[in-house]
Parts: sequence; C-alpha cells; structure tokens
Amino acid sequence: MPSVLFVCTANQFRSPLAAGLLLQQLELTRPEGDWRVESAGTWTPPGFPATQFVVRAARELGLRGLENHRTRQVDLDLLSGFDLCIVMEAGHKEALENEFPSMRNRIHLLSAIVEGVPYDIPDPAKPDTDPNEVARELKTLICNGSARIVRLARSLAR
Repeated sequence: MPSVLFVCTANQFRSPLAAGLLLQQLELTRPEGDWRVESAGTWTPPGFPATQFVVRAARELGLRGLENHRTRQVDLDLLSGFDLCIVMEAGHKEALENEFPSMRNRIHLLSAIVEGVPYDIPDPAKPDTDPNEVARELKTLICNGSARIVRLARSLAR
C-alpha cells in the first residue's frame, strides 16, 4: 500500500489541506491499490485543530473531515511508516533530512515534484500571506501533480 505524508510547520493548514486534496484526487483517478495519506507538522504541539479558515476552505473544495483534524508532530516512527514525505518549504526538507538522515530519499518538496522547480508554499500564518491564495495554489499543485505524486510514491513503496 503506497503511503504519503504531507508535512508543514504547524499541521493546521497546508499539510492537512494537501492530504485532503490528494485523497480527493485519488478517489477521482482511482489508481490501483489502497493508499494511505496523512499529515503532520515539523514544529507543532499535538492535538490542536485545523484553523477555521482551512476547514471552511476545505468545505468549499468539497473536502470533508478537516473539522476533526488534530495536529501531530513528525518523528522518526511516524516518518518511517510512509513511503513518501512531501514538505511545503525547503526549510522543512532540510530540517527533516538533518534530523532523520536515513529517511532522506523519501523527503521531497511539493513544488519540485509537481513543477520541477523548488519553491516554498507560503505559510498562511505569516502576516503578508493570503490564505485564499495558499489554498488555491495547493489545489492547483495537487490536481496538476497527483499523477507525479502517485508515480513517486509507488517508486518508493516498500
């Protein structure tokens, strides 16, 4: 069963939304086999809900379940249970690769997978970032790149 873990900073907006969007794409495209798609944060205390904005944005995108989301921090046990870890920022990639060097080949930047160009997906918690734009960008990336994500996850599946 191929598995994908999305990771952002606080696990309250980007990673849970990306996970929901990929699950939605998997339901539409129906790739062979069972899939496991989840999310976590690099620096987050466990148990916090997704932001109200992302819950609302998810509903508008036809996603359900984010109202039940609770944050969790990525650690070696969690990361080692997934074939592919997709991060939102180069800093996430660098931090995870440094902390978990044995997982280096599983950690990839979303923009690099989908567009072949590494760039950060902005954190909507930052003052100059429009959460609506971040949600739209994630939807575009996941919709346009789901086939690439599927191929990469399958190539890494154990």
